Amino acid sequence: MSTTTREWHLAARPHGEPTPEDFRLVEVPVPEPGEGQVVVRMVAMSVDPYMRGRMRSGPSYAPPWEVGAVMSGGAVGRVVASRAPDLPEGTLVLTDAAWREIAVLDAGAVRRLPSPTDVPPSWFLGVLGMPGLTAYAGLFRVAAFTPGDDVLVSGAAGAVGSLAGQFARLRGAGSVVGSAGSPEKVAWLTGELGFTTAFDYHSGVAEGVAAAAPDGVDVFFDNVGGAHLEAAIGALRVHGRAALCGSISGYNAVEPPPGPRNMSLMVGKRLTLRGFLVGDHTDLRAEFTDTVSGWLRSGDLVVRETEYQGIENAVPAFLDLMRGVNTGKMVVRLTSDPD
Repeated sequence: MSTTTREWHLAARPHGEPTPEDFRLVEVPVPEPGEGQVVVRMVAMSVDPYMRGRMRSGPSYAPPWEVGAVMSGGAVGRVVASRAPDLPEGTLVLTDAAWREIAVLDAGAVRRLPSPTDVPPSWFLGVLGMPGLTAYAGLFRVAAFTPGDDVLVSGAAGAVGSLAGQFARLRGAGSVVGSAGSPEKVAWLTGELGFTTAFDYHSGVAEGVAAAAPDGVDVFFDNVGGAHLEAAIGALRVHGRAALCGSISGYNAVEPPPGPRNMSLMVGKRLTLRGFLVGDHTDLRAEFTDTVSGWLRSGDLVVRETEYQGIENAVPAFLDLMRGVNTGKMVVRLTSDPD
């Protein structure tokens, strides 16, 4: 086993859009595991939009990363040494120890995954992981989707949006409309993913929503905020519901972004706009896993990943994620997996 490993540290708190200089790749020793600990070699790690918030020092729903310390996030790895009887060598685990190649962890800090598994391990970071559960809880619980609803999804070609739109279609939506950042992504949504229609938001968000959903929608799943949220408030029908998952359009803002200018419509339309965190809905995990696994086995659910290779490319992957380069889930593969 290696005696040293590489990991990414936050070098400085970004001002506006993060730059490579805000991060530092360092080599550190791997300590010997203590009783009840395991050594995990990461197979794949996740980069996600919420990580931008952890680079700020202010209060948030997740504690900020410390400058000069290793960052964290979802990763799948293999146990390569163990002093925990229930986690023998070779066990596939889910951890919060991303941004590093090897980590020594308490047994209670990892979740055992099926092994062998009939899906790529990285899928436990996406369709069968946090993004999948986010889409499931946001659509079915927070937005109270019912069959026949017309659904609008912002950021629909990303990890969460691409699943939320497909979940709606598979549960009998009247229509599914998505926004995306390129003609290629629009074509993917309306082709392989089966969205009813989609539009490139670079051509105008309000115009895109008006053209794609001229009669309005019942449900809005929001990953973007800003102009998308304003357009959706205008498009939502009476008693419309919005699940507010994220607002990536403002994550790099150095000044508070302006809010939607049409909030007064919420009163007459009796709208429900509800923000949510996936961690509040972990009671749905068994139901979610069973349902989504069934859709995967039947071939009804399409999964796409944008993959970068090697720990040295974790920061480029994150920066590209924030620029909307990815289609589907962005993952960084750290090592080949024998399973």
